[in-house]
Amino acid sequence: MTIRVLVADDQSMVRAGFRMLLSGEEDIDVVAEASNGLEAVEKAERFHPDVILMDIRMPELDGLEATRRILATDNGARILVLTTFNLDEYVYEALRAGASGFVLKDDPPEQLIAAVRTVAAGDALLSPTVTKLVIKQFARTPRPAPPKELEELSEREREVFRLIARGLSNAEIGQELYISETTVKTHITHILQKLGLRDRVQAVVLAYQTGVFDEASAD
Repeated sequence: MTIRVLVADDQSMVRAGFRMLLSGEEDIDVVAEASNGLEAVEKAERFHPDVILMDIRMPELDGLEATRRILATDNGARILVLTTFNLDEYVYEALRAGASGFVLKDDPPEQLIAAVRTVAAGDALLSPTVTKLVIKQFARTPRPAPPKELEELSEREREVFRLIARGLSNAEIGQELYISETTVKTHITHILQKLGLRDRVQAVVLAYQTGVFDEASAD
């Protein structure tokens, strides 16, 4: 199954580089490019890509607002935010906007390709570095009360949720709890359904926003 990708970046050389890199993969097809946020919104609606590589800083409309607008009309869109900045407010805002992952432009090529495949498969991508930034950001903001839906989680689901908040992968969660990856995925599906969340990135945001796992903040 071919992964259809839209590349949104205001620099033509950057777009050309990503197109060349991704088109070299048999299972990835760059179906469109956008040079600004408005164009990204329009082409996302026209081409229905599986994954959108979204630059943060673009003219007309920035990547954050473009992400919000795309997800407002298509909640299933998978958006990988691209930026050269990893230590500023954009990390936090991109995740709050509903991005499924966060990739630095200077990450190794194989890491970007793996990120596209991860997000296309329905998983979310949140590196340990980004997770730490999210923790720091939420530590500085007032915390709302945890949602009542948390009470609906089983003891095992809460354990899985806690490990998601720590940034562990499905494989690592399985090793920690001595259960299979398939079982981990089933638990995560139930957690997201019960809490009304679209992916594990939103789960991490919720965990730190509400401070539901004090030990997670300490890690």
